This record gives sequence, structure tokens and C-alpha cells, in this order.
Amino acid sequence: MKKFVIEREIPNVGELGQEQLRATAAKSNQALRQLGPGIQWQESFITADKTFCIYLAKDEAIIRRHAELSGIPATRITEVGKTIDTTTGE
Repeated sequence: MKKFVIEREIPNVGELGQEQLRATAAKSNQALRQLGPGIQWQESFITADKTFCIYLAKDEAIIRRHAELSGIPATRITEVGKTIDTTTGE
């Protein structure tokens, strides 16, 4: 599967409480179960008005379908070409 970064513009998302975040994650998980093994949510980073989510997926289309099913917008989907980390410089 390919790795993607999904940018989601969600006004005031950084102000959501733990219960609201749990409910949102539950909606995402339900959509993931419906879509099957072609998509996997790894983690998300929350800022004031956006989330940046890391997914493994077979293609962009399944990510868009996940957004439709979960009701969570996918403003921009970017396929990751390469990664670097601290071990790259060794």
C-alpha cells in the first residue's frame, strides 16, 4: 500500500474535547471497517483548524470514499514519495 498525508480543514478542531475526538475516531473506524483491508489509519496530528492524517491505502479513491462514509472532509490528499528520519543521516 501507498502512504498518504490527508489535510482536513475543520474549523476549531483544536478546541474539541476528548469525547468529541473519540466520537470522530469512532466514525472513522466504522468507515474503515466498511472499506476493508485496502486502507489503514496510522495517526493524526491536530492543529487549531486542521488535522493532518497519515494513512496507508491502495489509492486516493479509497481515501475519498472513507471521507464520504465518515463525514470527515479530505481537503487535500498527498501521496508520500519518500521519507527521511534521523537514520538517513547516519
